[in-house]
Amino acid sequence: MTLPRNPTRAVRIGSVVIGDHHPIAVQSMTATRTQDIDATVAQVQALCQAGADVVRIAVDSAADAEALAEIRRQVSANLSVDLQENYRLAERVAPHVDKIRYNPGHLYHHERDKPWQDKVRYLAAVAGEHDCAIRIGVNCGSVDPAQKSRYAPQDSISPMLDSAWEHCELLDAIEGARYCVSLKDSDPAKVIEANRRFAERRPDVPLHLGVTEAGMPPDGIIKTRIALEQLIGGGIGDTIRVSLTVPNARKAEEIVVGRQILADIAAGRVRSVVKLDPQSLNLISCPSCSRVENEAFVDLAQRVQEMTQYARRHALTIAVMGCRVNGPGETDDADLGLWCGPHFVNLKRSGQLVGAFSYDEILARLRAELDDLIASRAAE
Repeated sequence: MTLPRNPTRAVRIGSVVIGDHHPIAVQSMTATRTQDIDATVAQVQALCQAGADVVRIAVDSAADAEALAEIRRQVSANLSVDLQENYRLAERVAPHVDKIRYNPGHLYHHERDKPWQDKVRYLAAVAGEHDCAIRIGVNCGSVDPAQKSRYAPQDSISPMLDSAWEHCELLDAIEGARYCVSLKDSDPAKVIEANRRFAERRPDVPLHLGVTEAGMPPDGIIKTRIALEQLIGGGIGDTIRVSLTVPNARKAEEIVVGRQILADIAAGRVRSVVKLDPQSLNLISCPSCSRVENEAFVDLAQRVQEMTQYARRHALTIAVMGCRVNGPGETDDADLGLWCGPHFVNLKRSGQLVGAFSYDEILARLRAELDDLIASRAAE
């Protein structure tokens, strides 16, 4: 079966090229602490052995950047770096990677008086000097505040799109900048809509597809499959990531699942007739990655999945987030949200902080809040 493909431009990422009808690339992200060089090198190699075309590593400090340089010396993978709030780290990491990913919403966290346009020009200059591709990574939970303020709170897609489009226009004006875009949400339907709308206006820009905070298998695989089947089947998408909450030793499953989904789509074995039940419990959790501040997060997410089975027929959303990057913003829209820090778990209910609890205490407190929420809705 020959799949339709949008006529996107070619973007080289190290030894792999996405877009322009090249094979759809499969990516993943390390979950080890970047400063644990041996563990990170081992995970990069495991992901590549599983078939990863690109491996992303998070860098959040000068120490992370120093570790990345040593990791680069030990691996031959196509490496992407995930810049967090400090965009200035780009010049320290660019010599060691093949792609730089930045989030437009995070550009406001440092040097707040400097226009974001100047920061993007800086990133593009660094990327150009070191032969790096760029990913504009737009995420539902950390949208550019200037764009978000222009729309009603219930419209989460339009500010994402406007942010992506204006960043594309700026990079288009910079000679030699080669870039792709991602528009991610934890809701597959929103991922589908956002990417379709973007591709209608900019069919030339390669798209990186994925459902952020898809959660644990099997639900996380189903959510991702729904989005990828609908988009890739319509010619949209040049590289993918399956984001799963799994222990570090199982991280290569993201690549295996991604390859299987692509093979199924190519063979016509689509399963999108299996839709998520809007009247059932929706558990979302961010993928295990090196930003996680306590590895107990993955175990906690699995225990939340088990504990909440009794509530599976209730139309509620519970979010389990593992770091300060995703935690504060991406638990706001959940009925109950857990934002996991190094020592405590912040519990939020409908966006309001309930309190901070130890990892030993949180499950019981979550159940109490869940029971109260179910009882309150039943009484309405």
